[in-house]
Amino acid sequence: MVLKSVKVGVISRFKVKEVKKPPYVVDKTRLRRFAEKNIIFSRVNWDSSWEGYGRMYNEKTFTLAESGKKGYSRVDFALAYASWVVHDSFAGGFSWSKIQPFRKPKASIEIDWQKSKHLVDEPAEMSAIIKRAATFFGASLVGICRLNRDWLYAEVNLPEKFENAIVIAVEMDPAAIATSPAATASAATGLGYSKMVFILACMGEFIRNLGYDAIQCGNDTALSIPLAIDAGLGELGRNGLLITPQYGPRVRLCKIFTDLPLKPDKPIEFGVRKVCRKCKLCAEHCEAGAISFDDEPSFEAACPSNNPGALKWYVNSERCYLFWCKNGTDCSTCIKVCPYSIISSQKAKVSPEEFWKSRNSC
Repeated sequence: MVLKSVKVGVISRFKVKEVKKPPYVVDKTRLRRFAEKNIIFSRVNWDSSWEGYGRMYNEKTFTLAESGKKGYSRVDFALAYASWVVHDSFAGGFSWSKIQPFRKPKASIEIDWQKSKHLVDEPAEMSAIIKRAATFFGASLVGICRLNRDWLYAEVNLPEKFENAIVIAVEMDPAAIATSPAATASAATGLGYSKMVFILACMGEFIRNLGYDAIQCGNDTALSIPLAIDAGLGELGRNGLLITPQYGPRVRLCKIFTDLPLKPDKPIEFGVRKVCRKCKLCAEHCEAGAISFDDEPSFEAACPSNNPGALKWYVNSERCYLFWCKNGTDCSTCIKVCPYSIISSQKAKVSPEEFWKSRNSC
């Protein structure tokens, strides 16, 4: 794979600035709260109008594991499936209330921290504490915003007291992502989600121990990317993903809604739309043909799993999913080739063999 190094050189000189309003444009006459049933993984189960209906993205996984194809061996898939185990097994990661342990500590009394609230005189100071706690538990980036309820899924109703959103980004392993679309890249995705669950659970309990409520969310409940933009973590890229200054799109996102008094962060800009307008590397390398080559973003959706009304380059998630079915696992190539990812990881392409031989992929 040959990447256009000039594009990496151009963005290596970007500057981040805080702005008053989030760097996106919406047409409020068209934008509606998106129905969670229309995300691509839900439509697989009920929407018979498209080719992916009833198809599972891992339907060819076992065949590929026996094929001898590099990056798709039994060992590679074993790593990928193991990486998801915490995310898929620990329901407490997405709790809306106090998490009940399966066993209680010995030689200790039970303390109900939720009987009283910790007094918060300075929301800005509490925001700093929240960020330190999140990074302590493993978050790579943390931002805070007022909850814009336009980003909640249409099926969700949250009490009005939940005014704030804590948005967390978890960096994914750069060497593993650089092997995409191989199964080793899928392991980086799964590990990101499993780390996310641990952080969510710890942060949710931290907030509840202060006497406040916390709703822990992964991809459920609300759209993560616009919330992350509101919270000052980055901008939206051509590939439909959050682009952060620190890691590019090489992150997984989660969030916590809370009534804890906090001071919100300001959104940021660092020229992503200008770069994406000219770059197009993600579109060029997308084997699914799911990413737009258009010079200018649009308000028009590419498929029913998009929410029209926001000015952006819409990704055809139907095509993306169908490639997953062919690939036997998910794909992160648009993350791998993004110049913002490459300048942070210094890894444009890594073979599965190189991944396994490296002692420290970071």
